[in-house]
Amino acid sequence: MLLGSARLAWLALVFLGASGWATAEAENCRIAFDMGSSGIRAGQLHGQRTPKADIDFLAPLAAGRSLVETMDPAVAALRDLPRQGNFAAGCTQVGGGFSAWRLALLRDPGALIPSLWRIRAQTGVAVLVVPQAQEGRYGYFAARQVLGAGLTSSHVLDIGGGSLQVAGEDSVFGLPFGQKTWRAHLCRVVFGRSPDCPLQNISGRELAHARAEARKQLVGARHLPAGMSLTAISRPLSRGVLPAVRQLTASVQPAAVLELPALRQAIERAAGLSASRLAEDSGLLPRFSAYLLSDMLLVEALMVQAGLESLTVAEADLTNLPGLLADEQAFRWADNYACYLSRLAVLGIDAYASDVGTCPAY
Repeated sequence: MLLGSARLAWLALVFLGASGWATAEAENCRIAFDMGSSGIRAGQLHGQRTPKADIDFLAPLAAGRSLVETMDPAVAALRDLPRQGNFAAGCTQVGGGFSAWRLALLRDPGALIPSLWRIRAQTGVAVLVVPQAQEGRYGYFAARQVLGAGLTSSHVLDIGGGSLQVAGEDSVFGLPFGQKTWRAHLCRVVFGRSPDCPLQNISGRELAHARAEARKQLVGARHLPAGMSLTAISRPLSRGVLPAVRQLTASVQPAAVLELPALRQAIERAAGLSASRLAEDSGLLPRFSAYLLSDMLLVEALMVQAGLESLTVAEADLTNLPGLLADEQAFRWADNYACYLSRLAVLGIDAYASDVGTCPAY
């Protein structure tokens, strides 16, 4: 379900009181932009809409270029979305840059930081490169509030285009592998092919290599709490992996549960099928089934490394907007943006968590 801005206001107010992140002054005039790998969503505490703009921030990075070429559409969207949402004028505006922005910072801070200055100068939006652990906290908060009693697990799993987060109340695990970046990684590292290679009809040896690479990359999941439970909240599972596993295995498992033995069986079958046959047998459209095997390998490795025999799947279209709107640290950086960008150049991603109070007066 989509989060309307009126609901965002309520969620943020709950967060203000429950998390300790923000001050008691819940009436602050704030606008936030969730800047993911495939676009921007905007929200305001007291608005009525969450307008969005589709921009593929990941594509130029996947091709070895920078985000510079996306700056014109990004600036246009950041100017226009508040108008579309009928947001109040004069509010502090913060953008959360997530997976694509983290990758851009890692690759070439010298190219990214001037682009962030440009966005600020032309739109008034302070774009922060948000650490993956912080993004995980945003996701857990939104899932807890939206799913309510339907969230019975200790942690949630969110797989986006460019990153993966497992987040709970007190622990977070994340990797820069989402649906798009993980398949590209397998294509390059395991198969020595182009980033958009077909992964169907592979040999048993190739499958074993892919599984070994997945477990290697997900080894950090072993540090998640023992006995944790997990709910997957993203469409790669709810509309891809779970229904495909049912089709490929004729599974009779509970409706919203993905079990590890059935997942393994589906992987074994899918690996030997052609692309067209996989689409037919899985019941997915070809543009979705192209990611199915890599998605299943990613989820299998996570479950194995975290010691899970099953996980719950819930359909929930969540954004990072509620957490951003309630994140006092983010809005303090908006008021000290020159300091933030100077620290970003030196500290990298750790600039976000550094002490705003020690910034010099500008």
